[in-house]
Amino acid sequence: METRREMRFQTNPARLTKAPQTSPDTSEILLMRDWKQIAWSVLIFVISAVEFASAQAESPVPTENIIANMAQAVKHNHDQVRPYVIKVDYKLFGKVSAVPTSEVIAELTFVPPYLKSYAIQHSNGTHIGETIVRRILEAQMAIGKDSGSTDLSQDNYGFQFIREEEVNSHHCYVLELLPRRKAKNLLHGSIWVDANTYLVQRVEGEPAKSSSWWLRDVHIVLLFGYVGEMWMQTSSESTADVRIVGQYKMISQNVSYQIDQPTPMRSSAQAAFPFDAESESLIP
Repeated sequence: METRREMRFQTNPARLTKAPQTSPDTSEILLMRDWKQIAWSVLIFVISAVEFASAQAESPVPTENIIANMAQAVKHNHDQVRPYVIKVDYKLFGKVSAVPTSEVIAELTFVPPYLKSYAIQHSNGTHIGETIVRRILEAQMAIGKDSGSTDLSQDNYGFQFIREEEVNSHHCYVLELLPRRKAKNLLHGSIWVDANTYLVQRVEGEPAKSSSWWLRDVHIVLLFGYVGEMWMQTSSESTADVRIVGQYKMISQNVSYQIDQPTPMRSSAQAAFPFDAESESLIP
């Protein structure tokens, strides 16, 4: 049997010469190796890019620490708040208007913790501007009596770190605002928190719930700064599409303020204006 196997093997030499042709030649082997290297390079690049993006989105400070420091900053700021009167300039723009279609100047009186009263001092242009301003201020007075329902707190929002960013020479942590309920007085958007003071520099977003069938695509930007020793909103910009009418933009800017300087004989809530008040213009 072994002899027959040897003879059969020897009588088929062609099979020995053809066998090498079934394996890849040198160029095919090199090509396969090159493609494998390219595939690995692409995979490594993708993994590196994902890891880099993840590293970029990782908060340098635990988000819960940022929130806790924000709460402390708010508490400290509340301790600095005193009654004040502030003059605000409201400008209303139409969709294609480079100049305001109406302008309203209102004087607002704040007695902690909310807006006490307001008075329209000047109004020109279309009447809709004054109507909108009055509605804004009436809503602000109502909200002020229950400010806890709109605070930037964990009772009202979930927070998620997005990135770090410079805003007006302030290094900030940018956090996503995630409303815990659908309410027209809560925003879904972002806040910019000063990395040193933990005071909110900017808030931007859309209402978690539409306030009216007439309004669509509402977008709000709030900017904050110091007024005396108090940290407060200093300007705002709101845009919305009004059904049938079109797009409108409302810009507000604090113009001047008076801060009460209480004496030992009377409380801040009892202080009158403008006596013993510090007055300053916000616009040179």
